[in-house]
Amino acid sequence: MLSGFKAFILRGNVIDLAVAVVIGAAFTAVVNTIVEAVFNPLIGALFNAESLATALPVVIPTAGGEAEATIYFGAVIAAIIQFLLVAVVVYFAIVAPMNYANKLADARKPKVVEPEAGPTEAELLLQIRDLLAKQNS
Repeated sequence: MLSGFKAFILRGNVIDLAVAVVIGAAFTAVVNTIVEAVFNPLIGALFNAESLATALPVVIPTAGGEAEATIYFGAVIAAIIQFLLVAVVVYFAIVAPMNYANKLADARKPKVVEPEAGPTEAELLLQIRDLLAKQNS
């Protein structure tokens, strides 16, 4: 039982996944800081708000009618911007270089030329039939 667990843990994809989770968590903190400290105030300034998180407010009455609730669409825009930033950085820092490295590795591998497949069984039978028909006529 322990040997199976050891084989599972030592598989490359499990270790890669663990590393990705740790780096992803650290990277999320960096992106959150950039979005909250740089992009939110810049875009919030365009909407005359303190930050993007408080931009584009829509005030709606509550069910009781005594108070109001505020929906901040700027916070949604901030989340979308944050997602796009993470996607861009992950693509250009991880995916694109890995694709390039895989392309170079594939180019270095010797090309294996597979021999052309011979005629199928049905084609051979047709050829034999045609030859027998020629011989009999």
